[in-house]
Amino acid sequence: MPILTLKFKDNVIKTYPFTKDKPMSIGRRENNDIVIANLTVSGNHAKIDYNGDGFILTDLKSKNQTFINDEPVTSIQMNDGDVITIGKHTLLFQLEDGDLIPLDHENGMDQTMAMNTEAHRGLIKQAMMNVKDEQRIGVLGFVEGGDGKIELNRKLTKIGKDPSNDIIVHGFMVGKTAALLSQTPQGYSISHYGGLSKVKVNNQVIKNSVLLEEFDVIQIGSAELQFFYK
Repeated sequence: MPILTLKFKDNVIKTYPFTKDKPMSIGRRENNDIVIANLTVSGNHAKIDYNGDGFILTDLKSKNQTFINDEPVTSIQMNDGDVITIGKHTLLFQLEDGDLIPLDHENGMDQTMAMNTEAHRGLIKQAMMNVKDEQRIGVLGFVEGGDGKIELNRKLTKIGKDPSNDIIVHGFMVGKTAALLSQTPQGYSISHYGGLSKVKVNNQVIKNSVLLEEFDVIQIGSAELQFFYK
């Protein structure tokens, strides 16, 4: 299941898991799946669909266009690691291990002519500079509520009490999948996903995605885990 990470400049705002059974809408209006409250964003700006072969980004005739990897598009099939720019915000598109899509953008790509706006191009350039080519591998080590260390070598790591999760934690109010830990170009971010049990980082309840720093402590149910790099 792909993950979209919404950012403003260097700050991660929120991560959004993509479900293949319905399109994901993006825009300024509150009825969108991804809401970007900025006047440079159209009410219904863009959408992402799964067509059985891959994930298609479509611009919905927005005023300021939709860009992917510095190019304005009307409709395009996305690849892992693509950066979508909408207004002053960016969305990083990442695939989970096991998700497969074709690697060639050229087939079926329908692009508009390049926008000749220096300010907008400056925003795109800045966004692309923030995407790093290499990243250290993070690790979560149990302090309480479990044993061992888990290398975070997936783009998306699921934490919860269901056996299907990558990291199993226990607790009466812990969700089947309680939290999602996403690997991004800026590092690792964690967000609450489900269940009544709160997700805490350094004893602080998180409401949106939080970019982890080395030696941060994550608390979910009876488990306490420390984050660090190899």
